Amino acid sequence: MADAQPILQVKDISKRFGGLVAVDQVSLEVHSGEVVGLLGDNGAGKSTLIKMISGVYQPDGGEVFFNGSVVHFSTPLEARTLGIETIYQDLALCENLDATANIFLGREPMRRRLGIFRTIDRGLMLTESRQVLEQLDIEIPNLRRPIRQMSGGQRQAVSIARAVYWNAHLMIMDEPTAALSLPEQFKVLDLVRALRERGVPVLIISHNLQEVFAVADRIVVMRRGRKVGERAKSETNDNEIVSMIVGAEEIKQV
Repeated sequence: MADAQPILQVKDISKRFGGLVAVDQVSLEVHSGEVVGLLGDNGAGKSTLIKMISGVYQPDGGEVFFNGSVVHFSTPLEARTLGIETIYQDLALCENLDATANIFLGREPMRRRLGIFRTIDRGLMLTESRQVLEQLDIEIPNLRRPIRQMSGGQRQAVSIARAVYWNAHLMIMDEPTAALSLPEQFKVLDLVRALRERGVPVLIISHNLQEVFAVADRIVVMRRGRKVGERAKSETNDNEIVSMIVGAEEIKQV
């Protein structure tokens, strides 16, 4: 990569749950403007790994560097404060609130009325929400509609717009296209490309090989808690990646 110092660097990170080693001395890097696909079967340790990066779990060994400095996150909020935004499958959106309220959730702008009373500046929230959605080429006709009435793709778009608005330095996405229709899957992948163009690196977990090959620059494969391979997309193919995922001894080329 042209950028010598990675945004994220994980060195020999490990996590145990009792006698189970969920992640075993895994190392990886993510650079500015890069999309890295993280692949592996269920139980490979992918979700545990990203939860350590995002502050949900604390590692039992190894180190996490962010922008060149060692970081120790006790909570996901600490990771978000530094600019690590994670979008899980459940999206963590408040379904009774509209898109603007979700984008500003917990960080609502305030204004004074009559010089005394402080109220939420909903007009500013609406204006700012429209601007960030337009920057990402996202069209949601009615931003005042509750999230529960939106499609899966629109919900993903709101989550991504929220992260971009609050100046994400790293985006982690866990199965972002799961349960979406095909057109919505394509739109989410377009948003991943838009993030890369803005210089925001993305670490994406997916079971869909075609999806990863469509957007990733590099692919990291995990199996049984360990990193078993890493390839530039241009130097591999789906047969080799599948072989690493399942642990095949021989790689059969088409």
